[in-house]
Amino acid sequence: MEIAFFTEMGFQGKISRTHTNMRTEFAWMCALDADHYNINQIPIKKYDLGIVIIPKKNPDFNIDSLRLSCNKIAVMQEGPCWYFQDYDLSKQIWYYNTLTTADIIFVHNESDKKYYQGLTNHRNVRLMPSLMIEESIGQLLDVERKDVIIGGNFVSWYGGFDSYIIAQEISETVYAPSMGRKQPNEEQLLIHLPYMEWQQWIHSLNKFKYGIHLMRTHAAGTFALNCAYLGIPCIGYKGLDTQEILHPDLSVDIGDLTMARNIAKNLRNDEDFYLYYSNKCKELYQTHYTEQKFKDQFYEHSII
Repeated sequence: MEIAFFTEMGFQGKISRTHTNMRTEFAWMCALDADHYNINQIPIKKYDLGIVIIPKKNPDFNIDSLRLSCNKIAVMQEGPCWYFQDYDLSKQIWYYNTLTTADIIFVHNESDKKYYQGLTNHRNVRLMPSLMIEESIGQLLDVERKDVIIGGNFVSWYGGFDSYIIAQEISETVYAPSMGRKQPNEEQLLIHLPYMEWQQWIHSLNKFKYGIHLMRTHAAGTFALNCAYLGIPCIGYKGLDTQEILHPDLSVDIGDLTMARNIAKNLRNDEDFYLYYSNKCKELYQTHYTEQKFKDQFYEHSII
């Protein structure tokens, strides 16, 4: 199957398996041996499937412009499923019509699948799970892990304040990645990792013992996925596939900080409890989220 991805990024070509910034969309392209084009480029050959990641800032893209080059057109969810409802009304309608005219809608989570099926009454809504290309990581150091990392900054989008409060139960230094929504003065409460490419991020994450990501905004779920690959127990909210599948007993209902606090205490105080969930999330990763599993599911369920 010949596949092309269309995004707002400016390059044309394939993604190398050793690419140092192998974030989720690059991992998809790499695993599927897909070509990439800027969303406004005309493809140089014919494709069986074109997958369009519609830019958040430019949602009124006309996917019909690709039908001469692609036998089937899919739209891949970008961000949380409700994001488009902050557009102007005309763009909301345009985005909705784009979804209904696509041949396939790819989504991040089972909850997103239910949403888009109900929203559009579309017959072909399918999961595109988050993915890691392990080959691009390189050799990880064998380190003694310590400290807590939370999954985002102090804004409602990431739920950083909630994660920070629960992290206090572990009584170790708290870190956070630097994201685009980082608030001024966060460094008064924790230590920021610098902005970094994906490979460097995985090597940095490998140094931590605990992960907490109480983020109400559900999308790709890469933080929980990365933690599971490394064997870092991650406390997070239900509704996100990577969290529920890879850290099932560490997943709590949205807003249930009481349960999250109790789990954090157990991870800190009971070494057997910690080791059990460290090993369990690694095993679940191998069962559900390897590259081969991704490709098997994609080609089995995305036949065009």
